[in-house]
Amino acid sequence: MKIDRIDHFVLTVADLEATRRFYCDGLAMELVTFGEGRHALSFGQQKINLHIKGRELEPKAMTPMPGSGDFCLISSQPVEAWVAHLARYGIAIELEPTPRTGAIGPIRSIYLRDPDGNLVEISNY
Repeated sequence: MKIDRIDHFVLTVADLEATRRFYCDGLAMELVTFGEGRHALSFGQQKINLHIKGRELEPKAMTPMPGSGDFCLISSQPVEAWVAHLARYGIAIELEPTPRTGAIGPIRSIYLRDPDGNLVEISNY
């Protein structure tokens, strides 16, 4: 038995429109609607399902809260290009390009925060 990959994860958000602007405009993801009015951010072969604070779907995390996420996204574009791109959208970089260790080896990462305060790492192998 083994796990192959991540399909999706869930973020609880306070403001769907602010989340859409950050992830769709700033990070070039696509907002999709599915099921009975549910929302997700689609990119590559993955998605981030969105739960609105106070209107979470069951089952849900034990204590769903905006701002409790911390995750890494891999990009084929250099992180330096991301720094310039994000500046055009007024998205602040919390930590400039720095070496880290990813799931399969060394990566170079930048860190930023989404509107809820989740820590978003964008990296290159």
